[in-house]
Amino acid sequence: MKTHSIAKFGATALLIALLSACAPAPSAATATSEATAVPTTMPAQNTTTETTTTESTSSTVTTTASALPAGKVTYVIDPSHSEASYSVNEQFFGLALPKYGIAAGLSDTVGRTSAIKGQFEINWDDLSKPLGSSTVTVDLSTLKSNQPLRDSWIRDNGSGPQFGAHPNATFVADSIEGAPTSYTPGQPVKFKVNGNLTVHDVTKPATWDVSALMQDGVISGTATTDLKMSDFGITPPDFANTLTVQDDFKVNFNFQTQR
Repeated sequence: MKTHSIAKFGATALLIALLSACAPAPSAATATSEATAVPTTMPAQNTTTETTTTESTSSTVTTTASALPAGKVTYVIDPSHSEASYSVNEQFFGLALPKYGIAAGLSDTVGRTSAIKGQFEINWDDLSKPLGSSTVTVDLSTLKSNQPLRDSWIRDNGSGPQFGAHPNATFVADSIEGAPTSYTPGQPVKFKVNGNLTVHDVTKPATWDVSALMQDGVISGTATTDLKMSDFGITPPDFANTLTVQDDFKVNFNFQTQR
């Protein structure tokens, strides 16, 4: 059952990466250097502090305004600073303790992986325009939770999703909703990303809620979506007197990208 949740969260990770598109901002060091350059090149004469300050400020504003690139730019997901995860509700019964060492009761199970690759293309001339080539893939066979038995069942068991044989969850983004037409580096933005998510050869439309920002040339953010196992042809696990798994699950994608 957790296996199914994992598959879906993989797709979510992809969506989020696409949404977090932002552009690198000019570093403070660059702005300071440019500001200093103005008074340095001026003739040696009595220049008031007020004049120097005004020119320095003007230089800094110019640097900030030119921080964002023009046209379409491609950003690549950094797996060393990104993570895809799924969260699903499970209810354990009496036999779960002797079988798995798990006490009876409700439990929110979380599985994670950083085996993520992908890229997204953003049009800085108008962020609300359709996305370019934007695809994210997560290796579901690498998902890890607090129970190795659950992870191996999801990966290898013949009655499960068999992510060992079908490891890839892929999300292809095709549009953005609610994105601003322009962006100021360092400011968080929220929007939705639409596209298609494929898990175990089943493709379904998916929409992600994204929150992202660009700081010092790095784009980072979080994307989330709610899915159902049954939508991808997966039957939620239900083992008599042992456990049941909820059909609904949440996928969360924390990402960081580089230009």
